[in-house]
Amino acid sequence: MDYQKAARQVLENVGGASNIVSAAHCATRLRLVIADNSLVNKKALENAEGAKGVFEAQGQLQIIFGTGVVNKVYEEFTKQAGISEASKEEVKQAAAARAPWYQRAIKTLGDIFVPIIPAIVASGFLMGLMEALNFMVNNGFLNIDTTGSIYVFAKLFSNTAYVFLPILIAFSAAKVFGGNPFLGAVIGMIMIHPDLQNAWTVSSGVEVMQPVFGGLYSVPLVGYQGHVIPVIIAVWVMCQIEKRLHKIVPAMIDLFVTPLVSVFVTGYLTLAVIGPIFTGIENGVISGVQWLLTLPFGVGSFIMGGLYAITVVAGIHHMYTLIDLGQLARYGLTFWLPLASAANVGQGGAALAVALKTHDAKIKSMALPSALSACMGITEPAIFGVNLRFMTPFVGALAGGACGALYASIVGLGATGTGVTGIFGLLLHLHMPVHYLLMMAISFGVSFAVTWVFWKPEQTGKEAA
Repeated sequence: MDYQKAARQVLENVGGASNIVSAAHCATRLRLVIADNSLVNKKALENAEGAKGVFEAQGQLQIIFGTGVVNKVYEEFTKQAGISEASKEEVKQAAAARAPWYQRAIKTLGDIFVPIIPAIVASGFLMGLMEALNFMVNNGFLNIDTTGSIYVFAKLFSNTAYVFLPILIAFSAAKVFGGNPFLGAVIGMIMIHPDLQNAWTVSSGVEVMQPVFGGLYSVPLVGYQGHVIPVIIAVWVMCQIEKRLHKIVPAMIDLFVTPLVSVFVTGYLTLAVIGPIFTGIENGVISGVQWLLTLPFGVGSFIMGGLYAITVVAGIHHMYTLIDLGQLARYGLTFWLPLASAANVGQGGAALAVALKTHDAKIKSMALPSALSACMGITEPAIFGVNLRFMTPFVGALAGGACGALYASIVGLGATGTGVTGIFGLLLHLHMPVHYLLMMAISFGVSFAVTWVFWKPEQTGKEAA
């Protein structure tokens, strides 16, 4: 293909070099932050040389060129636009600065949780495997030595990330908020200190209470295992204190004074104020979500399964990790993750229907891999590159997600961990694998059928009837 032509067409249709704040590329997409989006001609961009789709996400205009092509287009683009190469992180920061406050807040949550997802996923998978193994042993399907080192150690490893979750969150949050991550980790350690009553073992009996602020009131000395919001708020406070102290404490004693004051003041405020208040708020959120998901006949899950992809489009889906982790801490399973999985697989079903029904080779080349990607849990290419572009497939995907979530709610399907949806999400549902597969089949099938029946290739305005 003509890379110079592709770059020139992109530059012309994004409003010229003066309308570009920053530019970068990933493995498949050219990522641009635009000053004035009203100057962008998306229709022309979709028809640019080599372009396979155009969508906006997280404040960035993203043009899909594909592996091995995008880097060459990017090279020509930066030459013609006369702009310097920017890293993906710089582009993200530029996009975030232009986003509304609520999107910036939710992006912050994503920045905190994304780095620790591998640890959470590993523990979730191990928990799922252990549950499946215990089921087979208890029902006589498998005869193994449960006192052997492999079994005992695997059981020990399986919930480690969740037991020490506040430390992982605190370390990551401190990095995001610009503080010392090791001081953040100390705050996380304080919140699950063994001298505190374990939050998972506190019975309905008497709690150990501690007067604070000179006896003004008392708070329970209970740990914050499994909690998320109190940890994030506590670390944010610590980072604010630390950064201000660095500015006013003389350099000679900064190494000693700043960490000491930051940890002590934050620790006291955490146990005395932040923890009790935000634990109540977090518990209220989790209880409200569980009430919604357990409405009779699966009505609540049906609604949220249909709305889930819309929240992805709005860029606010990163907040759902809070729900997953909160439910795992309280119930041992997250009933939200199956809902998300149904919605994601639904996008794959709709994209496949488009791929099989369209006569346009360019759309087909975009829709087929997007369908597979969505079934693996990565939905952005399917949503922005295919389904939302023609709208009817997107509505079909919403219908499929709603029906799959409805089934999940009726059978009480829950996941042992978070971070993975779609096909690989089966590893988090090994205690109910058949129901998980049926949920995916329902979601995929309904989305495919609705899209196949109601979407017309002529809606593209480019295809033959």
